[in-house]
Formats: sequence, structure tokens, C-alpha cells
Amino acid sequence: MTDERPQAGTPEPEETPRFTDKRRVDPETGDVREPTPEEAVLAEAEQVTTEAEEAVVLEGLVEAEKLAAERLEDLQRAQAAHYNLEQQYNAYVKRSKAEALAAHDRGVATVGEALIPVLDDIELARRHGDLTGPFASIAEKLESTLQRLGIERYGEAGEAFDPAVHEALMHGHSSDVTEPTVREVLQPGYRTPARILRAARVAVVDPEA
Repeated sequence: MTDERPQAGTPEPEETPRFTDKRRVDPETGDVREPTPEEAVLAEAEQVTTEAEEAVVLEGLVEAEKLAAERLEDLQRAQAAHYNLEQQYNAYVKRSKAEALAAHDRGVATVGEALIPVLDDIELARRHGDLTGPFASIAEKLESTLQRLGIERYGEAGEAFDPAVHEALMHGHSSDVTEPTVREVLQPGYRTPARILRAARVAVVDPEA
């Protein structure tokens, strides 16, 4: 009986590599070849793998688009909130400035109205020539302070009569005028840029009929 086992040191025969011809057309006959069962299974597996990969990629794109849309929506909400906050702040600053200005005007008006009797006494003393010495200096300082606060004395003889700023205490007629005119200022008026503190009290002449 012959011992067919490979002897020690005898090299084993090399495996011949196998090649699979995937061409659908036989290069020798030109006929369309039917795939073998093994090739059919392999082709189906490759198709399934390709479809799975495409599905994964498509799902990833959908998720990416969804996430991008959510982030965009969040950004738009944040921008809208910032814009609203900025608008509210600007409105608050504007309203605060307006309220501060109105409070300042009210304070100035209150001071001016309280000092009108004193200013009348000063004007009466000036007309009678009694505004002299220390009293004159104090009167000038007081009037200068009121001017800096925006309180203005007004009313001049010869100006047109305006019932919005003048109070007519006396009426007369004259051929020298063509419209109601202030003939004499009995008491000067006082005003701020925002309001009349007291209308000028005047004597008025109207044109002759």
C-alpha cells in the first residue's frame, strides 16, 4: 500500500485563484449570458446594499435639513426677541426723556407762578423809580435767574392784541389803528416756551367803526 500523505518538507500545491466573469455578454459568442445562481445572489446583495446606503444617506440629509430648519427658526426667534427688546428699550428711553422734560417744565412753571406777585412788586417799584440800591441788585439777579430757567416777561404797547396771550382789562377806540392794538400794558405777562404763566394785562384800542 502506497503512502500518499505528503512527505515532510514537500511543498503543498498552490490554490489556483478563481475569477468571476461578470460580463453580461459572452465575449466569444456575443450572446447574453444568464447569471449563475451565485452571481444572481451576489447581484441582489449588492443592490440591497446600495439601496440601504442610499436610504441611509437620504435619511441623513432629511435629518440634516430638519436640524438646519430648527436652528434657523431658533435664530429668527432670537433675532425677533432682540429686535423687540431693542424697540422696548428705545421707547422707554424716549418716554423717560419726555417725562423728565415735562417734569422740568412743570417745576419751572410752578416757581414762575409763585414768584409773579414778587415780580409785579419789582415792576411797580421800577415804574415809580424806587428800584434802587441793594433792592435793585437783588431784583436783577432774580430776573436773570428766571430768564435762564426760560421764564420770559412779555407785553409791549403798540403790538397787536392777541386774546391767546393778552387779557384786555380796558377797551377804547382810535382812528390811528387798523386792528385791535395794545395801548398800554397794565401788568406784564410771563410765559415759558411751553405755557403762558399769566397773560399780559392790557388796555386795548379798536379801530373806529
